[in-house]
Amino acid sequence: MQGPAVSGEEEPRPLLRTMLGDVLRRNRREQRRTLEDVARAAKVSMPYLSEVERGRKEASSEVLAAVCDALRVELSDVLAEVGRDLAADRVRRERVIRLDVALGRRTARPARRSGDTYCLAA
Repeated sequence: MQGPAVSGEEEPRPLLRTMLGDVLRRNRREQRRTLEDVARAAKVSMPYLSEVERGRKEASSEVLAAVCDALRVELSDVLAEVGRDLAADRVRRERVIRLDVALGRRTARPARRSGDTYCLAA
């Protein structure tokens, strides 16, 4: 059961191309390799690889395979990492609901005071 979002607005879901680009960039940086080096090894242009990493371009499966080969990582590992990041993002975006609302109780909301603390349960 989900209640209203705390901020009043729901965050948009992340795009697959953005999450995939983040994982590719993270792998490249962990290897301390330049965009130019990986683009050359993958036989794609440096501006195109940059756009893929920033989530602005949808890479074909052939390009993804070439970039993964250039990074010496398995495509399945990259996709698994994207899956974990998407799951973590979903948890981060989960809505917070008030316990009294979830239990169907109507209680008067006490005035908030400086120093008040709140307990959130998952």
